[in-house]
Amino acid sequence: MIVGLLTLDIHIPESHSLKEKRFVIKSLIDRIKNKFNVSVAEVDANDLWQRSVIGIAFVTNETVMVNKVFEQIRNLVDTIHTVQLINSTMELL
Repeated sequence: MIVGLLTLDIHIPESHSLKEKRFVIKSLIDRIKNKFNVSVAEVDANDLWQRSVIGIAFVTNETVMVNKVFEQIRNLVDTIHTVQLINSTMELL
């Protein structure tokens, strides 16, 4: 069993309140959950208006599958114009 953990550090330049940030982040999280069948949550920077850290967990039996799914998630985030991906880190457990 392989557990993959992807952490996305995201900047939301158009957000001017926590309400606007929550709307963008909830939409992003729902999109990732529905498309990739992974566990997703905002894990840090909860009180900052223009920044968010999202954690994504994926369990499988192949390392190649973890890499493939996480690369597709990064590509999806890159296509969304309301957010900017600052940094991403991946861990395998």
